[in-house]
Amino acid sequence: MSDIRVAIAGASGRMGRMLIEAALKEEGVVLAAAFDRPGTPFVGRDAGEMAGVATGVMIGDDARVAIAAADCVIDFTRPEGTLVHLALARELGRAMVIGTTGFDAAGKAAIAQAGREIPVVFAPNMAVGVNAVFRLLEVAARILSEGYDVEVIEAHHRFKVDAPSGTALRMGEVVARELGRSLDACAIYGREGHTGERKADTIGFSTIRGGDVVGDHTVLFAGIGERIEITHKSGSRMPYALGSMRAAKYLAGRGEGLFDMQDVLGLR
Repeated sequence: MSDIRVAIAGASGRMGRMLIEAALKEEGVVLAAAFDRPGTPFVGRDAGEMAGVATGVMIGDDARVAIAAADCVIDFTRPEGTLVHLALARELGRAMVIGTTGFDAAGKAAIAQAGREIPVVFAPNMAVGVNAVFRLLEVAARILSEGYDVEVIEAHHRFKVDAPSGTALRMGEVVARELGRSLDACAIYGREGHTGERKADTIGFSTIRGGDVVGDHTVLFAGIGERIEITHKSGSRMPYALGSMRAAKYLAGRGEGLFDMQDVLGLR
């Protein structure tokens, strides 16, 4: 199979820089383009500069040109920007890997619609370890389906703009599905004041924002006399970037379709 040529959106950001570094190291992936918003300080500079590598690929500010130069665009920016890039990928017939979180229902519908025309991997977390945790949660929820209260606790850096995280929500969805519940109906996103006793069929979420925490997630199954905790902690953004490269390679040569990391990892 030939190498897949990728374009990195948001190239100047923390995740963008990590994606560039991963693309330069990943066998079977070629960094074809990198782009960011007009006026971003690193536009016009070598994409590998911050990693101490000369690539010959300059960070541009024209998303159309960048996406046209690649087979697949990888995007971890903001929902509004990602949807613009998705429309361009759809128009140009390019594959797309979406790690952006915080989409509303309309945004998710737009992604699903695009998947009818181009291949898309859309996942709340690209890290291989996190996707292994999703499978562990399925098993735990089936075993601990009676007599255990479920709480999801997540922590991220101070700059994260959506809460709970997409990963935390997916964890809640996985558990709710295995318990035969709808997360929309049973989720509790905040507690304050006189809340009364906890209802047994709810799934609670707690959000922490501070410092430079990359991403910590714990699902707590609390029973009488025991607690079971399934936890994933990220020490850097590299696991997300490496998973994204696997997702891009998974899309190589594929036709239309909407996939997630469970598909990429063969866990479906």
